Amino acid sequence: MLKSVNTFFTETIFKKKVYIFSLWYLISAIALIKILKNGNYNNFLIFKFTFFSLLDQKNLFLPQPENFQHYNLYGPIFSVLIAPFAILPNWLGHTLWTFFNSFILLFAIRKLPLSSGATLAILLIAAHENLTSILSSQFNPSMTAIILLTYTFIDQKKDFWAALMIVLGTFIKLYGIVGLAFFLFSKNKLMLVSGLIFWSAIAFSIPMLFSSPAYIVQTYKDWFEAITEKNQINSTMITDQDICLMGMVRRIYGNPHIPNWPFLGAGIILFALPYLRISQYKEPAFRLLILASTLIFTVIFSTSSESPTYIIAFAGVAIWFVTQERPLKTWQVVLFVFAMALTSFSPSDLFPKFIRNEFIKPYSLKALPCVLIWFVISYQLLTRDFRNNAQVK
Repeated sequence: MLKSVNTFFTETIFKKKVYIFSLWYLISAIALIKILKNGNYNNFLIFKFTFFSLLDQKNLFLPQPENFQHYNLYGPIFSVLIAPFAILPNWLGHTLWTFFNSFILLFAIRKLPLSSGATLAILLIAAHENLTSILSSQFNPSMTAIILLTYTFIDQKKDFWAALMIVLGTFIKLYGIVGLAFFLFSKNKLMLVSGLIFWSAIAFSIPMLFSSPAYIVQTYKDWFEAITEKNQINSTMITDQDICLMGMVRRIYGNPHIPNWPFLGAGIILFALPYLRISQYKEPAFRLLILASTLIFTVIFSTSSESPTYIIAFAGVAIWFVTQERPLKTWQVVLFVFAMALTSFSPSDLFPKFIRNEFIKPYSLKALPCVLIWFVISYQLLTRDFRNNAQVK
């Protein structure tokens, strides 16, 4: 069985780029058709009206029930980035938005310093999770791409552009700040720091061209208040978010008062410990596993995580899986299949509805496989000698 799995992931369809690319865009098209058929533009409308609210200098984070349900939680720079899609008719803007998100993630995965077969495998592994995200018209595929490109630019010694990715991701959704996890791998830290300062000034200033400086300063204050309030709501177990380690524990014990800080504190320490292994920094396998750890950590320790957010974490799962030394061990295959089933396929009709509604959703179990894999990655980062890993050479 293991031999068949190894052959499948190294010698079969992954040599056929056209199959994987076609599948990637076919999934996007299917999602788009479903959205257009149902007329469910809500998340896209939230994004769209941030641009018009910026022009009118309205609070970006207040509900607008006349235009959409719920409310925006993205920073002011996002209002500018969405502009080319916002000015188009809904159906066309939404169509281009969907394919833009799919394309940018495909582009970022293909840029990873991995073999062609490995990158194609990652695309296939992440395809269904990408479908879950774009069905909600979410920005998460692009956020995943931003984190991946941050890593790749640093790996390619393009630190100025890595800084742009970090700033862009942070100024849009805060998640992008995790790109600093790759700071110690930079060969030109001064350029990276200079780039962070430069691009931060640009990202802060550009929205002012469409509004005013005073409005943008106030908008950042409003943004802080909005995300603080949302974080408190997420922990109450009454939303579809908090699909993370803390949320899983809260829901299993039925106690919304279990705090985040013990988990975050322990998680940050465990996340940081591998950086003590300075001698391993030069090994591509070590750095890629840090990337996988970062992607998963971003989601499983965030109370804002919801089902469509898991494209970020699942890209980490895919990178972990394709960079494991071959031949694969039985426990690695079992853990990977467990992640595909419970994390990736559980929100879909491919999974038994009763189990999904009675167990997975109420207890945030979508997070469980990613939590387990993150602990495995942490153990590997702390104990393995990566000098002989030929999988990524």
